[in-house]
Amino acid sequence: MDREWNDSQPIYRQLRDRVVAMILDGLLAEGDPLPSVRTVAAEYRVNPLTVLKGYQQLVDEQLVEKKRGRGMYVNDGARNLLLQGERQRFLADQWPAIRDTIQRLGLTAEDLLAGSPSLNGAAASPASPPQQER
Repeated sequence: MDREWNDSQPIYRQLRDRVVAMILDGLLAEGDPLPSVRTVAAEYRVNPLTVLKGYQQLVDEQLVEKKRGRGMYVNDGARNLLLQGERQRFLADQWPAIRDTIQRLGLTAEDLLAGSPSLNGAAASPASPPQQER
């Protein structure tokens, strides 16, 4: 996990998001234990209650479960649940702006998959405007 915090959201939320990223990236698999609250608090120099609040959000979202006296563990199906939610969030929040940009620039699916636009085989400089069709 990254040790830097940003001021855009509370630290407990950033901790939650980092655990989610670890699950999505496969660093934490279903059934794996989360790092202990004390360990995370000491390592990142945050209050244990802050870590606990972030972990509690994961419990509330049914991504992890508490096992009394043993810690918290990633639930079965957590990754699929996260993928479903993240995909929906991407399609609702980010995709409309990306789609508009793609249309505005006249990019094709082939351009996107290749990583660079073909621009009909001609190299265009960024300073030259696209030619209008007549």
